[in-house]
Amino acid sequence: MGTGVNGGAETKNVGLRGVTVADTRVSHVDPEAGRLIYRGYDIGVLAERSTYEEVAYLLIEGSLPTTAELAAFTVELGERRILPADLVTLLRACPRSMAPVDVLQSVVPAMVAHDPRPRDPSKEAERERAVDLTAKVASMVAAGHRIRMGFDPIPSDPSLGHAADFLRMLHDATPDPRLARELDIALILHADHSMNASTFTARTVTSTRATIYAAVAAAIGALSGELHGGANARVMEMLEEIGDLDQVEPYVRARLESGGRIMGMGHAVYRTDDPRAVILRKMSRRAGSTADEPHWFDLTERVEEVTRSVFRERRRREIYPNVDLYSASLYRVMGVPRDLFTPVFAVARVAGWSAHVIEERFAEAQEKPELYRPQSEYVGHYCGPESCEYEPPEERE
Repeated sequence: MGTGVNGGAETKNVGLRGVTVADTRVSHVDPEAGRLIYRGYDIGVLAERSTYEEVAYLLIEGSLPTTAELAAFTVELGERRILPADLVTLLRACPRSMAPVDVLQSVVPAMVAHDPRPRDPSKEAERERAVDLTAKVASMVAAGHRIRMGFDPIPSDPSLGHAADFLRMLHDATPDPRLARELDIALILHADHSMNASTFTARTVTSTRATIYAAVAAAIGALSGELHGGANARVMEMLEEIGDLDQVEPYVRARLESGGRIMGMGHAVYRTDDPRAVILRKMSRRAGSTADEPHWFDLTERVEEVTRSVFRERRRREIYPNVDLYSASLYRVMGVPRDLFTPVFAVARVAGWSAHVIEERFAEAQEKPELYRPQSEYVGHYCGPESCEYEPPEERE
């Protein structure tokens, strides 16, 4: 277990669960009430009334924009979505067998070559880098997918909204405005979530005074794991394996009886409904109807129903869907391939990561050292209680 000293007393915690490591003004999760707040604004209100551009501005700049500020930011984001030729060359150089999220993590650090002052310590310079990352990650994901499919990337159209342009670059077709709006809302819902694994990773890297590109690349690496951003891809894999509605109950029961888990159900923080899942459930239903493909929503809803029923029956407790359960079926009807689910998560979350990087670098005084440096407890070595004695290789028989 991890060890540390707090007021003279030793404390231990596994995985830092429940340990407060920093102050933040970026976002807040209320696990008991099932609320998610971005800089004071409830996620439900933002999903209903805002746009991703406005939310990205809120996260990065710290307040909602005026009409003029939003217009200028939208133009800037659109212009910055255009990829330099050498970044496209790097995307082409990646083997087509690479997972798209690994391609993204590999290419993001190369953005430093286009920054004339990558270590300029000013807040304004960091803010420009944050906007550039928020814009270009979307283009990288779309371009990388086109290249691996054997097609040329589709240039960005700065006149379109961020979500609509992403779908256009991905599919080389003007998206249905209704589906573009659903993706816009999904990006809002995924834009930040307090001190999760990838955000903590980004802040830890930032605390070393590394560049924002290094921090975001590291965050993408953390996001790629199936217990974090890779979870919605696992949900889709599960739905494809189940196939039909009449197979849901036997699948869920067999899975739980064998000690397995149902991906998309349960959350490490929330003790009630994940507010994002509540919204995504409605979105998945709407999108399935818009695309005339309701099967994936129906299957997902049945998985939720059966899983909750089994938990009440056998474990005498409630379990709730998390953000991944319904986002899988939503992305599917938008034509997003399963292995792009995690990169699309990054398209949304890059604004949140950037906001945390800026906060970590320019935060008001906090009751913590500048550099993150937790401790661990050494629990021994294989050669017994005494120190190991070095022997030459030829004597290790």
